[in-house]
Amino acid sequence: MTPQVGQVGEDRNRRQTAVGTVVSDKMQKTVVVEISRLVRHQAYDQRIRRKTRVKAHDEANTCREGDSVRLMETRPISKDKRWRVIEVLKRAV
Repeated sequence: MTPQVGQVGEDRNRRQTAVGTVVSDKMQKTVVVEISRLVRHQAYDQRIRRKTRVKAHDEANTCREGDSVRLMETRPISKDKRWRVIEVLKRAV
C-alpha cells in the first residue's frame, strides 16, 4: 500500500522532539546537545537528574555553545547523527 499525501505530514508530526543545551559546536554542521530529564529513583523515591548527549544536524551552522535548542528525531544522517535542530530557543550570552 502506497502512502497518500496526507499521511506524510502525519508521520512527520509523530517524531520525537526534545529540548536541550548545546555543549559543543566544533564540528561542521553538527552540534552536541545535552538533554536533561528527571527520573524517579525506585528505592529512595527521589527525583534524579539524568542527561543524554546526542549529535544533531545543524544545516545552517548557526548554533553556538550554550544555546538552548529544540531537536526533532530524523532519519540516520551519519553513524551517530539521528537528530536535527529545528530552532534555537534561547541564545547564549
